[in-house]
Amino acid sequence: MTTLIPGQQATSELLQTKASDAEAQGSAQADIAESATEVEQESVITDSFAPDISAPVITLQVHPWRSSLYEELHNRPSPIIEGACHITHLTVMFGEAKQAVYEHVVDLCKRFSMPAPAADSSCLYLDFGGFELRWERHLEFSNFTFICPNIAPFSADALSFIPKDWLATIPGKVVVALHMALIEHEPSDEELHQWFEGQRWNGANVAYDRGAAWTAFKLHSDGFGRMVAHGNKLNPYQKGRLVQRLIEIETYRLMSLLGLLVARELNPDITQIEKDLAVLNQRIADIKNDDDERLLLSELSQLAANIEQHRSDTNFRFSATNAYYDLVGDRLHQLHESHIDGVQSLQEFLDRRLSPGIKTCQSVRDRLEDLSRRIHRTTSLLRTRVEVSIEAQNQNLLTSMNRRSHLQLRLQQTVEGLSVVAIGYYALSLMGYGFDALKAFGVPIEKDIATGIAMPIVLISIYLGMHTIRAKLTKQSKKAGNAKKHENNKKSGKPKNDD
Repeated sequence: MTTLIPGQQATSELLQTKASDAEAQGSAQADIAESATEVEQESVITDSFAPDISAPVITLQVHPWRSSLYEELHNRPSPIIEGACHITHLTVMFGEAKQAVYEHVVDLCKRFSMPAPAADSSCLYLDFGGFELRWERHLEFSNFTFICPNIAPFSADALSFIPKDWLATIPGKVVVALHMALIEHEPSDEELHQWFEGQRWNGANVAYDRGAAWTAFKLHSDGFGRMVAHGNKLNPYQKGRLVQRLIEIETYRLMSLLGLLVARELNPDITQIEKDLAVLNQRIADIKNDDDERLLLSELSQLAANIEQHRSDTNFRFSATNAYYDLVGDRLHQLHESHIDGVQSLQEFLDRRLSPGIKTCQSVRDRLEDLSRRIHRTTSLLRTRVEVSIEAQNQNLLTSMNRRSHLQLRLQQTVEGLSVVAIGYYALSLMGYGFDALKAFGVPIEKDIATGIAMPIVLISIYLGMHTIRAKLTKQSKKAGNAKKHENNKKSGKPKNDD
C-alpha cells in the first residue's frame, strides 16, 4: 500500500518499485512520506506562482492558472493496493461546514504529526502507519476513505486505528457509509452469505474476467453498506482503479437518489398547481367584468410565483441528480462486467432499480418546466384580453372627449357671437361720446342717427377682425403640429406624408 500525493503518482510508483523486499519496503515508505511533504510544498508554490517559459531562444509570459490546469488531470488518482485489505468509505455532505471539514482533516494530521493539506487543496492522500487516508473535497460533499491492510473482512477492528472521537465529530451529514473487503481468493457462497448477512447479493466478473465484485446494495447490521471484490489477475494499480470505481458507483448512486426524495415531496404541490391552473383556464371564458380579469390575473401571478419558487429550490438538486446518474453509468461501463451464473449483475440491478427513480426526477422537472410555460401562455392570453378591454375603454373615452370638443366648439362660437355684440356695444358707446363731442363743437350731427348708421359697420368690422385672428391662430397651430409630426417620422424612419 503506497501513499499517493496529488499530481505525483509516477513518483510514488517509482519509489514503490524500488522496494523489492520487506526491509527495503519499510525504508521506501519513509522516503515516500518525506518526498510527499516536499512535493506537496512544491505543488503549493507552483499553484501560487506560474513561472515564465524561458528557453535559449524564447521567453514567454504564461497564464497564472497554467500549472493548475496541468495538475487538474492528475487530481484524485486511484490508490495502489497490494494484497488483501479492508476499506471504509464515508461520504459527508458538509452544507455550510466546508471549512469545518478541512479543519477536521488538519486536526487528524496534527494528531499523527503528518503534513496538513493546503487550505485550497481538493484532496489529500497520506499513509498514517496503520491506515491510509484518502480525503477528497467535491462541490457539495467530501469523501473519506480509509484503507487498512491485514484486516479480516468486515471485522470490528476495521476502524480501530482511527480515533473514535475524531470519527464521531466529522462535520456534516453522512450519506454513504461503506465497508469493502478486497480479498485474494474466489469467495464461496457460504462466505458471501455470511458477509452479506443472508441478504441477496448481486455480482459480476469485472475487468475482462480478471476480477469480480459483489454487493447487496443494502445496509447491514452495523449501519454500513458492504462490498466484496477481488482482482487476482490485476496488478496493484488496476486493483486500486477497481476499488475506486466500485466506491464511486456506491457514492454517486446514493447522491443521485437525493433528488428522488425531493421529487416525491414536490409531486403533490405540482398536482395541486395543475388543478388550479385548469380551473383558472375555465374561468377565463366566464369573465364578465374588469374585476374578474384583475382577480384572475392576480391568481395567475401567484401560481407563477409558486412555480418559479419550486424551480429555484429544485434546479440544482435535479441537475445534480442527472450528473450523478451519468457518472454511475460511466463507472459501470468502465467495470467491463461479465455475468456470473445465477447472480444478477450490477448493471442489470441498477438499470432496473435506479433508472425509474431518476426518470421520476426528470418527470417532475419536466412538469415544472411545462407548468411554467402553460402559466406564461395563460397569463399572456389574459393580458391580451385585459388590453383589448382597456382599448375599448380608451375608445369610449376618446368618443366622449370628441363630443365634449364639439360641444366646446359650439359654446365657443356662441361666446364669440356674444363677444361681438358686447364689444360692439362698448364700441358704439364710445362712439356716442364722440358724437356728443362733435355736436358740442357745433357740428350738425344727430347722435341717434349716427349711432344707428355706425352700428352695422362696427359689428361687421369686429366680426371680421375676430374671424381673421382665429384663422391665423388655427393656421399657426396646424403648421406647428405638422412640423412636430415630420420630426417624429424622421426619427422613426417613416417616409414623409405630404397632405
